[in-house]
Amino acid sequence: MREDKSEYKVKVGNMDYVLLFTIVALSLIGVVMVFSSSYYTAGNSEDFGYNMYYFAEKAAVFVAMGYAVIAIGSRIPYQNYQNWSKIIYIVCMVLLVLVLIIGTATNGAVRWIFGIQPSEVAKIGLVLVLSDFLAKRKHILDTFKGFLVCLVIVGIPIFFVTLENLSTGIVMACVCAGILFIASPRISYFVVLVILAAAGVAAIILFGDPFRMERISAWLDPESDMLGTGYQILQGLYAVGSGGLFGVGLGQSRQKLGFIPESHNDIIFAVICEELGAVGASIIVLLYMIMIWRCIKIAIDATSMYGTLVASGIAIMVGAQVFINISVVTNTIPNTGIPLPFISYGGTSMLTFMIGMAIVLNISRHYREK
Repeated sequence: MREDKSEYKVKVGNMDYVLLFTIVALSLIGVVMVFSSSYYTAGNSEDFGYNMYYFAEKAAVFVAMGYAVIAIGSRIPYQNYQNWSKIIYIVCMVLLVLVLIIGTATNGAVRWIFGIQPSEVAKIGLVLVLSDFLAKRKHILDTFKGFLVCLVIVGIPIFFVTLENLSTGIVMACVCAGILFIASPRISYFVVLVILAAAGVAAIILFGDPFRMERISAWLDPESDMLGTGYQILQGLYAVGSGGLFGVGLGQSRQKLGFIPESHNDIIFAVICEELGAVGASIIVLLYMIMIWRCIKIAIDATSMYGTLVASGIAIMVGAQVFINISVVTNTIPNTGIPLPFISYGGTSMLTFMIGMAIVLNISRHYREK
């Protein structure tokens, strides 16, 4: 655990403007790329009123709401979330259970309730709850029993999420494991954790929905079912490969013309590679790296253990999701649906990350003065 900094006087100053810049840059790029990747589909579909701006308009609204969240949330002292941690945990659990009972199915998966995705809310909720639990019990990880207690607290919501959304469950597991790793003085615990996690994922794949095994088969040999499970993989790779160094030009993607299913969602990075090329894609990856770097710096400089763990958890959440999304697009790992932070279309995902960044920005405003 970090050393106690209680002897320092805490003052409040300006937020981290470098982090704020990356948030604004990525979200604006997201609106542009959502429009570029969706205007053909939206403009030629009666479902969207033949409105080529349908998805871009909604994405812009989500981003504007996110900026409002940043403006307000960055002013709320992050310590307040410690007082709300139990309520946050209960709300997340209730939503995760309700979505399995009365949730709305989309593309065969039940993930929506009351217009939101509880799994997205649970990601930020678990960061806050686990960070609070560890910060208030500084020696709980000194024993393996305490470590198991933490695993139970985070394992229950992760289990419910994984039932319908394996990719988000994996992200949540990575975030919680990262927070525990930072807070724990014993590396040996994580050998057990990795074994349990690997066994859990294997069990879900082998004994769960058969479609997951089909995805693994498609990942290993996408050309074995070019019009079925391997279709999206191949179309995405065609887009990535045809972009070259500088791309075919903004708005000029050919794969989005009905070849890549829902190209404005999880597979949007393929369109980015095709239109902006390796250079454009690299700039976006660089922005993510800067964002994660600033979050880590803020975590290191935080005035409390709680602030350190929250900022670290949100950095891991962004990093894990970016890694998984880009790896799926490039067929580095089996296909699984997860949005690209701040860029993919999706209101709940956008607002979840904006809330997370608002909290990190508030943490950045607090500094120590002897």
